[in-house]
Amino acid sequence: MDALREALSKAATGDNLQKTFVQSGNQLTGLTAFSLEAPAKLFYPKLTPIRNRLPRVGGGTGIQANWRAITGVNTGRASIGVSEGNRGQIQAVSVKEYMASFRTLGIDSYVTAEAQRAANGFDDPEARAVQSNLNALMIGEERVLLGGLGTWGLGQPVGLAIAQTTGGNIANTTVVNVRVCALTLEGYNRAKAGEVVALLTRTTGNGATDTFGGGFSMASAAVNLTASAGSTLVSASCTPVKGAVAYAWFMGANASTMYLMDVTTNSATKLLNFPAGTEPALPADLLTNDRSQNQLVHDGYFGLVAASGSGAYWYTMPNGAGGLGTPLTSDGAGGIKEIDAVLLWYWNTHRMSPTRMLVSGRELNSFRTLGLLGTSSSTQRFTWNSDQRGVLLSAKVRGYTNPFAMGGSEEVAIELHPDVPPGTILFETDSLPYELPGVDQLNRVLCRADYHQIVYPQITRRKDFGVYTDQVLQCYFPPAQAVLTNIGAPT
Repeated sequence: MDALREALSKAATGDNLQKTFVQSGNQLTGLTAFSLEAPAKLFYPKLTPIRNRLPRVGGGTGIQANWRAITGVNTGRASIGVSEGNRGQIQAVSVKEYMASFRTLGIDSYVTAEAQRAANGFDDPEARAVQSNLNALMIGEERVLLGGLGTWGLGQPVGLAIAQTTGGNIANTTVVNVRVCALTLEGYNRAKAGEVVALLTRTTGNGATDTFGGGFSMASAAVNLTASAGSTLVSASCTPVKGAVAYAWFMGANASTMYLMDVTTNSATKLLNFPAGTEPALPADLLTNDRSQNQLVHDGYFGLVAASGSGAYWYTMPNGAGGLGTPLTSDGAGGIKEIDAVLLWYWNTHRMSPTRMLVSGRELNSFRTLGLLGTSSSTQRFTWNSDQRGVLLSAKVRGYTNPFAMGGSEEVAIELHPDVPPGTILFETDSLPYELPGVDQLNRVLCRADYHQIVYPQITRRKDFGVYTDQVLQCYFPPAQAVLTNIGAPT
């Protein structure tokens, strides 16, 4: 006890001082608690407005949905005048058959025994696996409903033309070869991330192999020139491809070895540089094959509108000059000429009006600029009280007045959509203005099996989960939808 009292009465010095406890310099050393909030946070967007809005209906059977519609009466314009004692002329009626094939959409994940134990007291990995599967499926489904292309392909772009001028970085005497591929929405999302694919091969959760198209069309025929403009810039354009929402431009020293140099949402570009050889290469398979069709998904709105014989309106803006495309143009009275052209088509062709326009952020900003500013001066007048101390700047355009609507003007909503690419506008219609059309839901998701989870038999020390839906987008009357595309960037 005397020794203990002596030790306690002395200050800690030297080696003894180094053995006392102090706060560690980082989280991983010393006697330091780890402050971790439970459970794991979810910081990713799940924006699925089309999926949220469309009715989901069960009862699908067979391999496809089939329906017939009377699309016109007295199509031969028979006169309705009747002579005394006689019958009227026999009218002609047009009937159209429709079909839409079912596809299964789904995604898998797994949780190991160690992961489950390691998360004890913090989170539930099994619940997170199923939740992430469902969210990922819904996000992917939204893109399929918008731009899936599962029953046909884009073909091969034609009409590729190139020209040179100054303003670029391509040296004199350089031989320049150019090709272009048309892209679906899936292909556009891959290309803008720097991924160029032909056929995609994937291994499924059970070890099988799937092969499907990655959203790139067959490459166009190559065109070439020899640079002679000094610091050369190459302008390129092709004939717009119906069904495409973007284009991938390739350049190289010869017609077979080319590299991705630009991705545009209109069918024209300006290429300033010659490839270094480190850019994504054009696959040889795309020189002879169209890989835009993904046979594992059903058609979305873009595919249904652009399909041959759909009767829907696919309005393509002209390329314009200099590889910039043609932007939307003001009518000088608060409207936009190209939007009015689509709305007039709706009236002239089907005596109807769309419900909404789905747009990218770029086009939403163009609507605001063109609608509020017009051409050279503002078309709007704003007033405020003298005692008002501040003004809230900027404005949002929420809708467009359709001047071609029965019984007066009708508002067409304008909605920002996370997956609509710049340069494209989807016109979506919820209902028909016809008497007794025979459908309560003009567009719907018809399911053979709606969202469902499968927990697979455990044969290893991990649990496998899958979330699926077996469905098709059933658009009863495709001409009720329309697309305005190939819009150039605003200048």
